[in-house]
Amino acid sequence: MNEAIKEEQSKKHLRQEFFKYLLPSVSAMWVFSLYTIVDGIFVSQGVGPIAMAAVNISMPFTNFIFATSLLFATGASTIIAIYLGQGDLDKANKTFSMTIATTTILSFVIMFFGLLNLEKIALFLGATDATLEHVKDYLRIIIMFNGFFIVSYSLEVIVKTDGFPQLSIAGVSISALMNIVLDYIFVIKLHLGVPGAAYATGIAQVASCVFFLIHFLRKNSKLNFTKFKFRFPTLKRMMSIGFPDCITELSAGIVIFLFNQKILKYIGENGVVTYSIITYVNTLVLMTMVGITQGMQPISSYHYGMEDDETVFELFKMSLKTIAIVSIISFVIVTIFAPSIVSIFIGREDMVLFNYSIKALRIFAISFLIVGYNVNISGFFASIEEPIHATVISLGRGLVIIAASLFVLTALFGAKGIWISTLVSESICLAISLTILNKSYARYKEHEPLSIG
Repeated sequence: MNEAIKEEQSKKHLRQEFFKYLLPSVSAMWVFSLYTIVDGIFVSQGVGPIAMAAVNISMPFTNFIFATSLLFATGASTIIAIYLGQGDLDKANKTFSMTIATTTILSFVIMFFGLLNLEKIALFLGATDATLEHVKDYLRIIIMFNGFFIVSYSLEVIVKTDGFPQLSIAGVSISALMNIVLDYIFVIKLHLGVPGAAYATGIAQVASCVFFLIHFLRKNSKLNFTKFKFRFPTLKRMMSIGFPDCITELSAGIVIFLFNQKILKYIGENGVVTYSIITYVNTLVLMTMVGITQGMQPISSYHYGMEDDETVFELFKMSLKTIAIVSIISFVIVTIFAPSIVSIFIGREDMVLFNYSIKALRIFAISFLIVGYNVNISGFFASIEEPIHATVISLGRGLVIIAASLFVLTALFGAKGIWISTLVSESICLAISLTILNKSYARYKEHEPLSIG
C-alpha cells in the first residue's frame, strides 16, 4: 500500500512539474502566434485584403528565419538539459554561449544576402503585380530585424531549460503587447501600411531579445555567458537534434509557398485571402501543439540525462493526453465559430468570398484532430536524442507527404483538393508515427534502456 501511495505521489509531482512547464510554453506559443495574426488583422483593416495576402506571401521567409533559430535552439536546449541533469554546469554554459554567438553570426549572413536579393525573393515567393511592392516592403524590414527574431527565440527556448519557464511567457507577452500597440499606431493612426506592420513586429522582437538577455546577465540565472571555443562536434550534435523542429518550421513556409502557387492557379488572388485566414488559424492551433510538446521536452531530456526511462515515458503519456483534449477543443471551436473568425479578417461586403472562406476553414479544421499527435511524437524523439525518428516524422508531415497530397488531390479534385490535402497527409503521417513509436516502446518494455548517444 505504501508503495502504491508513493507511486501516486510521484506521478502527482510529475504532473505538477509538467504543467509548470506546459502552461508557459503554450502561452508563449499563443502570444508568438499573435505576431503574424495581429499583422494580418491590422493590415487587412488598415490597408485591405490584398495587402493581407501580401503578408501571407511573405510568411515563408519569416518561417525560414525562425527555422534557423530552431535548428540551434532546440538542440542546444536538449544538450543543456542533459548536461544539467548530469550536473555539468560548465559544459552547459559553454553550449549556451556558443549557441547565441552562432545564431548572431548567421543573422548577419541572412541580412546581407536577403537585402541583396530582395526582389528575387519576393518573386520566388509568388508575389504578383498587385502584391509585389507590398511583399518587398514587408520583407525588407523583416530581413533587417532578423537577428533579433533569431536570438530572441533562441533565448525564449533556452530560458525554460534554465529553470525559468514563467519568464518565457513574460518576455513574449511584453513583445506581443508592444507589437499590437505599434501595429495600431503605425498602420491605423500613421497610415504606414504594410511597412508599419513590419516595423511593429521588428521593434517588438528587439524588446523581447533585450528582456531575455537581461535575465541571462543576472546572477540568479543558472546559465551564464562564458568563454568558449567553437566545437564543431557540438554544433553537429546540436543541429542533428534541432533539425526535426527546424524542418517543421521551414516546411511550414515551403507548404505555404506551394499552397499559394496552387491557389493562384485554381482559384486566384481571392483564394490567397481565404488561405491567409486558414493559415492564421492553423498557426495558432499548431503552435499550441508545439507549446505542449516544448513543455514536455526539457523535463524529458533532464530525466533522460539521469537515465530515468520510466519517468520519460510517463511524461510522454501525459503530453499525449493533453494533445487529445486540445485537438478536440480546437476542432469544435473553429467549426462552430468559423463565421466569426472569418469576419475578423474580411467584411461581409463580398458574401461569395466570405461564405467560401467559412466552408474552406471548416473543411481544413478536421486536420486539427490529428496534427498534434504527429508534432508531439516527433518532439518526444527529439527530447531523447533520436533525431532520425524525429526527422522522419517531421519531414513526412511537414513537407514530403503534404506536398504529395497537395499535388495528387488538386489533380483529382481541383480547388477542393487544396483544402482536404492537409487532413489526408496528417492521417498518413500518423500511421507512420505510431509504427515508429510502437517499435520504440516495445524495446523499452523488453527492458532495453534508452541510451545516451
